[in-house]
Amino acid sequence: MQPSVTLFGPLDAILGGQMEYVLLVLAVINIGTRAFTYRQQVKQADEGGADAVERNPIHAVSNVLFILAAFYYTTLHAHSGVVVSVLVGGVFIADFFEFEARKVEARRGIDIERPKGAIAASLLALVYIAYLSLFFLVEGLVGRVI
Repeated sequence: MQPSVTLFGPLDAILGGQMEYVLLVLAVINIGTRAFTYRQQVKQADEGGADAVERNPIHAVSNVLFILAAFYYTTLHAHSGVVVSVLVGGVFIADFFEFEARKVEARRGIDIERPKGAIAASLLALVYIAYLSLFFLVEGLVGRVI
């Protein structure tokens, strides 16, 4: 679907109809960088304690791109864009607090747990974005049921 009103001109013309797929790719990349970051933080905590645990710059960039893309999508499709922005904002906030939880776990000397809140938030965002971008695969089946 092409937007009827363009706020960003050429950017809307290039990405407007493909933005759902861009969001889907960013969601998958974000989940992958989160897994990599978790393994890196466990290794850092084992080797150097709480002071060695750092944010992964690749994951931070992934988060920023994901949230900017969600906000841009809101300019294209208001309803689904707001839903996506809220979900991605939840992922962003969960990642922030999960990092702090990893630091606390490292300070206390207990096992570093997986970032369960951020994983749940990112999977919820992924499911909704996949619904938006891949609905054409099940559209005929849904049409028959409804």
